[in-house]
Amino acid sequence: MTPGTDSCMSDIAAPVVRQFEAYNRRDLEAFLACFADDFRSWRMPAEAPSIKGKPALAAFYAEHRFNNPQLRAELVSRTMVGNKVFDHELIHGLGEQPLESMAVFEVCDGLIRSAWFYSASPQ
Repeated sequence: MTPGTDSCMSDIAAPVVRQFEAYNRRDLEAFLACFADDFRSWRMPAEAPSIKGKPALAAFYAEHRFNNPQLRAELVSRTMVGNKVFDHELIHGLGEQPLESMAVFEVCDGLIRSAWFYSASPQ
């Protein structure tokens, strides 16, 4: 490993770590602070984004996630490649069984710019 690689990787992961913690607290303000204004997300295998922009992100999480007291994410593993962070997660509270998901976050300038979500079943 080259000198400085650890801190660089930590910097890439920082907004992902913060959004994960805010998600589990259902803290919308802290959650949104981790994302770029022009954020886009895709629920794969979609060809078009399911969320475009921070206002749409705020509305979705306020109306469909953070209003659920059973909601919590469990981190199975986290891997970083370049400016991408791959979180293998189990999402609890969306159904009877946890939803297994792979979230891929693209980090630019200290914020999450894009995300791709892969799961066993759509939620």
